[in-house]
Amino acid sequence: MATHLPDDDSRLSLWLRVRRYAVPPSVIHTATARRSAGDWAGACAAAGVDVDLHLPSVARTYGRDCAARLRADLRHLAPDLLRWHMPRTAPDGLLRPGLTVALARYAGTGPDGTGSLYLVVRTPPAWADAGQRIVLGLWDRSRPEAAPAARNHPHPRPARRFRLDLHRHLWDARRAGELRHRSGADRPPGTAPAPALALPPGRSASAAPAYRCAPDLWPDEAGLLLRADGLEPGPVEVRLGSRHRLVIDPATGRPAAAPAGGLRLPVLPDAAAWVPPDLELLRAGLIGPDRLHPLVAGALVPGHVPAGPPPGAEPDDGPRHVDCRGSRHRIGLVDGVLAALDHGPDELRREELLVALTGTPLPCLRAIDRAHRRPESLPGIRERLAHGDTAGALEAVESLLGPGAVLRDGLLRDELESAARQRITYGLYRAGLVGPGPGRGPAGAGGEPPARRVRPSRARQRTSALFY
Repeated sequence: MATHLPDDDSRLSLWLRVRRYAVPPSVIHTATARRSAGDWAGACAAAGVDVDLHLPSVARTYGRDCAARLRADLRHLAPDLLRWHMPRTAPDGLLRPGLTVALARYAGTGPDGTGSLYLVVRTPPAWADAGQRIVLGLWDRSRPEAAPAARNHPHPRPARRFRLDLHRHLWDARRAGELRHRSGADRPPGTAPAPALALPPGRSASAAPAYRCAPDLWPDEAGLLLRADGLEPGPVEVRLGSRHRLVIDPATGRPAAAPAGGLRLPVLPDAAAWVPPDLELLRAGLIGPDRLHPLVAGALVPGHVPAGPPPGAEPDDGPRHVDCRGSRHRIGLVDGVLAALDHGPDELRREELLVALTGTPLPCLRAIDRAHRRPESLPGIRERLAHGDTAGALEAVESLLGPGAVLRDGLLRDELESAARQRITYGLYRAGLVGPGPGRGPAGAGGEPPARRVRPSRARQRTSALFY
């Protein structure tokens, strides 16, 4: 299998990291087992999805029929698949913050008989996105103020660009197989006619593939969008970048003239405008189907038989070797703690005293100290913490230092403490005790959101969409 990336395409490299860390195999396995057993709430808990809805209240407010439809959708909701397909941002591939995404719309629930109740998921604002949690709730278009959980959210209204109610195969286990047709995977690359695109200034025709758009799918997707919203046939807007938008004719998929008067056009969802990253990774030979979500692999690679979860990093239980005073010494776990195996207790006590007097410790002890403060696996641990895989990060730390180790001051401890503090901030945000606006902060905070420690790799502005 080829392992090189296409020229100038860091996007696929980023998606490889996302697929490695964002939804661990253990999360997929646990969430799938609970969903298969009928425990949709347990599946959400396993996938890091908080639930802000109450089915008996839905039945009282909107009727038993609406509650029954909602319950059926929840039973087939695959929260791990939803997390797999959620919109993400560059440069870290984290969930797009402050977003509300519609999953389903229930007709006949509004005062005029139209569909006003939505099943939605929300991501917290960037300052409170610890653990990459997702919140599952409801939004009533006729009563937007009725949802307490939405009052502290920066964008409680469902986004027009990110609509999964038109792409249920990205979260509904019953329809996951539709991904093959809706993504164009059932057609060989380059065989479908592609309409001419108006590229942004400075983009040549040879740079068009960098957009990874799917114009041959636009006519069908635009028709589905117009029918779902009860609109007459007309032009549709496609967003190809932060400053570039294209108006197309749904009948042909070709560029059309924008309507006069600044009329607001329906927006083609990003899931319909772009080629799915999993399909790109497969076609580029950068990933195998066993490393994809099982429902995604089953749709994109028909007939594929899963070989079990991708193998994780095996814990290194054997001793590691260090050049120490002209000899090859070992360091390894003793009673759950990383220790120097070739030095006696008396010698180690003398070295500890020497270090206390500002002396230079043995190379074996220096290696143990480096493992505590800045281990070689720190980038992987940091990625797991950033994507909310706290269990995986702690497992990596224990395999390195042992379950009985006491962390010393250093980058590793800083990362773990920062993750713990951010979880507290997220809890305060969920409880409505902290947030933007006067009187919304904890005592002494002045109403401002708590300061967030920015990682070096996150210092860049997180605005680039990476959905598809």
